[in-house]
Amino acid sequence: MTATVLVAEDDEDILLLVTTRLQRDGYDVVTARSGAEALELVRERRPALAVLDIGMPPPDGLEVVRQIRGDAELRAMRLLLLTAKAQESDVRRGLEAGADAYLSKPFSPADLSARVRALL
Repeated sequence: MTATVLVAEDDEDILLLVTTRLQRDGYDVVTARSGAEALELVRERRPALAVLDIGMPPPDGLEVVRQIRGDAELRAMRLLLLTAKAQESDVRRGLEAGADAYLSKPFSPADLSARVRALL
């Protein structure tokens, strides 16, 4: 069975890059352009993994992580933050919110594939 991955990103170019790479890797990909849309799709589709941008329209990626971790039915979902915020404090905040992994922009598609594979 093919794993479903949600990609939530408001930058269309990055969304296309991530989606294309993950589809090429064999995943079923659903996309969101805001935190609200991401939460709706998480509840509807129950993806195995969500790749979340921190700086997307409300709620932001960190709040999406918190809401998923706070929901007993969704808590086990794997979460990867993909963001331009690369300071050590940003990474720590993301992991403390409940993300399983953190990938900074710019990133290589090969690194993205490796992170997703490791999480799943």
